[in-house]
Amino acid sequence: MESLFRNKPARRRVLFCRLLIILPVIIGVALLARPADASFSIDDENKLGKEIHQKIEGAKLLFHDVKSEDYINRLGRKILAQSGTPSFDFRFFILNSSAINAFATPGGYVYINRGLIGLVDNESELAGVIAHEIAHVNCRHIARNIEKSQKIGMASLAAIVAGILLGGGTGTEAVLGLSMATASHMQLAYSRENEEEADRLGISYLAAAGYSGRGMLTFMKTMKNYEFYSSSIPSYFLSHPGTDERIRYLDALIESRYKSGGKLNILGGLPRVKSILVLEEKDPSVAERYFAGRLKRNPKDLEGLFGISVVRSRKGQTEEALAGFRKALAVAPSDVDVIRQLGLAYLKAGRTVDAVNTLRQAYMLQENDYETLLQLARGYDELGDYKTSLDLFLKYRKRYPGDDQVLYAVAMNYGRTGNPGESHYHFGLYFKKKSKSESALFHFREALKHPSSPGRTAELDREIESLQKVKKSLFSKEKAKR
Repeated sequence: MESLFRNKPARRRVLFCRLLIILPVIIGVALLARPADASFSIDDENKLGKEIHQKIEGAKLLFHDVKSEDYINRLGRKILAQSGTPSFDFRFFILNSSAINAFATPGGYVYINRGLIGLVDNESELAGVIAHEIAHVNCRHIARNIEKSQKIGMASLAAIVAGILLGGGTGTEAVLGLSMATASHMQLAYSRENEEEADRLGISYLAAAGYSGRGMLTFMKTMKNYEFYSSSIPSYFLSHPGTDERIRYLDALIESRYKSGGKLNILGGLPRVKSILVLEEKDPSVAERYFAGRLKRNPKDLEGLFGISVVRSRKGQTEEALAGFRKALAVAPSDVDVIRQLGLAYLKAGRTVDAVNTLRQAYMLQENDYETLLQLARGYDELGDYKTSLDLFLKYRKRYPGDDQVLYAVAMNYGRTGNPGESHYHFGLYFKKKSKSESALFHFREALKHPSSPGRTAELDREIESLQKVKKSLFSKEKAKR
């Protein structure tokens, strides 16, 4: 799994991190310019939340991993179920940033940074952060502050958002300075009363979900310790001020209402999610030190064995990786992540039969694991079992139709298994996606000579007609230039 930030300039990564710190600022000014006394409705919040999410997604800030995304959504839904009937359709996301931060935007979009998840000791601490963010949304704190804010022009807003998302030189830094000054003037940050209300409601959600109420308090203390030892202020403090007061308030709440009961972990799976996130570090030595530290404390630690073996496999230390995965399986014989990674290591070592057998075992344990499905299809392809490989590629393509390489593999294997019509058809789709009109036209026309069904013939006619129109249009433009 490669970092989403890989191959991006360092300045852009820095600006992305700044975006996460000052996003409450953007939220405060991101709706249409409005007078100070205008109301900010639920529909307004939903619209704004969607717009902000599209910008975050468009900037490729989201971390995508099926297991991690599933975990954070299950945890979010568990807490949400204790918050009454929400006014918004809540969604939960992981941001691919090492900054220690979490925030919620209007409309129920909750974002947890990779760095924050790595800092929590147990599930109750992470659940406490999520509960606090859900409470901010339910109380409509940002909406209330926007209603009291002053008017700002859309031109200024566009400059702020574009500057943060797109990066740039000194002009961009000037824009960032302007945005912070604007935020201060508009007084859009959470107030002490906002934080107390979010903590009071959040800890009630946390306890009602079965977690220890102390999870919220211990994480706040962890962040204070982090600040003390690292001389670096966690960005969570910047968007959620008044930390010392919050710690005292939470302590009093726990002593008076939530002193006993509750669990530290309920869903399970957080250690593996943390391992997956550590493996996202751009510098493999960072991950290697983390997992080596776990193994130093416990030579049979599953996450340590799993993680360090993945790192070694990525570094090309295949035999060491294979040995590590086998040790991990001795600890947890049915761990599907370990089995999958062992299969991938076998593929790297050129041991294709072992790879296919291992990946098939992983796929039987978890059929919705599409990464395993893809690698298994490639394994069968290497063995020359093109029929089985084709079936698996087609199944993968139903879930991820936009994968060009899979489309190419499907076209190849249709040809290898004696179906020229479907082979030419899929080659046509492939070259069309690659904007190679002549090649696409050739394959679509060849496919017409071997129609698979009457429906396919009509589709091929439409594809050919469409490409011919594009070709004619391009020819006319070129002629006009001459």
